Amino acid sequence: MKMPHDSFVVVADGRKMLFFRNDGDEEYPQLELASKRKQENPPNREQKANQAGRSFSSGAQMMRSKVQDTDFHQLAEDRFAAETADILYDKAHSGDFEKLIVVAPPRTLGELRKHYHKEVSDRLIGELDKDLTGHTIVDIEKIIQATD
Repeated sequence: MKMPHDSFVVVADGRKMLFFRNDGDEEYPQLELASKRKQENPPNREQKANQAGRSFSSGAQMMRSKVQDTDFHQLAEDRFAAETADILYDKAHSGDFEKLIVVAPPRTLGELRKHYHKEVSDRLIGELDKDLTGHTIVDIEKIIQATD
């Protein structure tokens, strides 16, 4: 994928977002970190108060149903993706970028898409469904460039 000069690249997952600007050109990108944000999000088992309950029915036929357990960890990741989309809207609205590339794991990318504003969508030139938040900047540049 080509990264034009001055394009904005967001690398995010449910806990971390990295904002880059390409100071290079399409042939030789040079991503510079513009800002980053991270949220603490412990595993679900550490966030829930107790185990899910069970419901029983008395009588000739025993009926059991386990009440669905809320995944607080996933809810926090989804909210973080929505916040990322809001930040992108603010930056697009204030003219911080004209071209945008978003890199995120499939679930996070899907959540981001739900919250894209038209101003963000209009500037979007590419998406990549990979988790690159733990990679070096050089690796991120190479992986994005190698993607068609």
